[in-house]
Amino acid sequence: GNMVEWCLPQDIDLEGVEFKSMASGSHKIQSDFIYFRKGLCFGLACFANMPVESELERGARMKSVGILSPSYTLLYRYMHFLENQVRHQLEMPGHYSHLEAFYDDKKGVLPDSKGTPSSQQPVHWLPSIHRYMYPEMKITHPAGCMSQFIKFFGEQILVLWKFALLRKRILIFSPPPVGVVCYRVYCCCCLANVSLPGLGGTVPESKPFFYVNVADIEMLETEVSYVACTTEKIFEQKRDLYDVYVDNQNVKTHHEHLQPLLKINNADKEKYRRLNDQRQMLLYSQEVGEDCSSCEEDLFILFFMEQNNRIFQTLMEVSASQDKTLTADHARGMGLDPQGDRSFLMDLLEVYGIDVMLVIDNPCCT
Repeated sequence: GNMVEWCLPQDIDLEGVEFKSMASGSHKIQSDFIYFRKGLCFGLACFANMPVESELERGARMKSVGILSPSYTLLYRYMHFLENQVRHQLEMPGHYSHLEAFYDDKKGVLPDSKGTPSSQQPVHWLPSIHRYMYPEMKITHPAGCMSQFIKFFGEQILVLWKFALLRKRILIFSPPPVGVVCYRVYCCCCLANVSLPGLGGTVPESKPFFYVNVADIEMLETEVSYVACTTEKIFEQKRDLYDVYVDNQNVKTHHEHLQPLLKINNADKEKYRRLNDQRQMLLYSQEVGEDCSSCEEDLFILFFMEQNNRIFQTLMEVSASQDKTLTADHARGMGLDPQGDRSFLMDLLEVYGIDVMLVIDNPCCT
């Protein structure tokens, strides 16, 4: 099995990290990177696999070099260093001087994973309702992780958007390599950004757990909301651990009341068309040299944040009105389909505890 060969500081609890930093099935690939969560910290590890003429190592030497931090937003900056170091460890095992120097330069005080409850120790989860800022997390691929995400899922991102906004437990399955799938976890969390003050004090945060494996089952059993990815097919059978299961581009749920959310309606198609129009305009303005400062990441995050803000602004205004009645016109004004998004709206009101009466006529009665 996997083992921790070396670490600093030496007294830190790293139980299970040897399985988080090397995805199940990685022996089939040459290299990968992996984001994961350990206690209150986030990790980034780079994995590499090198053939060796050694019976003891069964013809292959596999290692991961990783770092832990209380926030994942800047981990990507050290990707290049970790890639170089894992190659160095494969070729010259046991030489840790570069890693020691890196630790001495960057070390900080890590939160106590046992002593302090997470509610008292704020961790930098992705979308904070009271912050306008979002993490800067560029992918090594020049196209950027958001454009990859849109191309990969197409209109399905509108289905994921609804599940993310409802704070459902979303599990993404994919065989290795898992690095790009970790970015899909990040993008899913971005879909739920809201920047309106005073909203959702009791709403569970949408937590990016990144890579999880069977060793995380006990922890996942206690979570009410998360987005994670795995390379282990066994998870599909453990339906009590997730609400939404994403197998490559196939989004599914075993909960009957969530089934209507899987259907793409006209309002979803219109949103997707608008998003693509905005992307084309941005790409054109970059081509003609007018706009070099904006990027697709910004456009993507702001598109969904504005959409979410519009929905919650309307819901809060209606809940503050005298009759508290939400009509089909309200739904259309929020960019939703009065019929197709009815069950989504019902769930949204319940999850966020918004006191509104939904009166959207049933089309079969007209």
